Amino acid sequence: METVQTNSFKAWLLAARPKTLTAAAVPVMTGCSLAYIYGHFQTIPAILCFLFAFLMQIDSNLINDLLDFLKGSDREDRLGPERACAQGWITVKAMKTGIVTVTGLAAIIGLCLLRYGGWELILVGVACIVSAFLYTILAYRGWGDLLVLVFFGFVPVGCTYYVMAHDWNTAVTMGSLACGLVIDTLLMVNNFRDRQQDVVSGKRTLVVRFGARTGLILYFILGLLACWCCFYFVMLGKVYAALLPQLYLFFHILTTVRMARIYQGKELNRILGETSRNMFVFALLLTIGLAL
Repeated sequence: METVQTNSFKAWLLAARPKTLTAAAVPVMTGCSLAYIYGHFQTIPAILCFLFAFLMQIDSNLINDLLDFLKGSDREDRLGPERACAQGWITVKAMKTGIVTVTGLAAIIGLCLLRYGGWELILVGVACIVSAFLYTILAYRGWGDLLVLVFFGFVPVGCTYYVMAHDWNTAVTMGSLACGLVIDTLLMVNNFRDRQQDVVSGKRTLVVRFGARTGLILYFILGLLACWCCFYFVMLGKVYAALLPQLYLFFHILTTVRMARIYQGKELNRILGETSRNMFVFALLLTIGLAL
């Protein structure tokens, strides 16, 4: 077990879960790429969108860490990476302060975006903050996958494009759907790994409801559907945006096979890391394809 001084910088870094930040980067990258092909890309709004996405991802991680600890879900049989509150790296009081601070910073960045996107973005910002707080609660009821599709797909991709273009089109819809699906593979790995512990905790994920085999199949299908969404870009004359993301399937298939072989235990954390890498590969290939 890692030795970490209470409330230290290292403790906060671990609590922020930097490996999950690819989930924040992927949709903003896609939104920026779509804005670029339509001639609307702007540097400052892009930077602000990345900052807002990263802060909201960190905020969600901190809230999840705190609520799972208070709920008693972080038991000794936990298979995932250690949690800051459960390990005593960060006190409950400090974590609450950290959550308020990160939420406030995200709100400030969001207000800066109003100059580019308009006052209607306030509703979106409020929805993002509320979802960050409600995610853990709703995830226990099996709504996690839908929330990922909305708040890691349609909201970040669509809003990134909107603050630059003040518009929405079918390409944005398909890009949003692709991002939401590929990012949901990350949640599926988590739920697949934690399925036995989730039963004890009363967490009704799709894997708990329908079984490990279904979870494995869903993991593969999510990545496959994300790639299929990219074929839409052929209609825009962006053939590379359709073909390059298909290379992601090579990595996705290999990871799916490894996931099936490992099947259970802490070794599945390797699959979590691979999935995060695969997601970024997908976004990078799509970004390059749209730019060509």
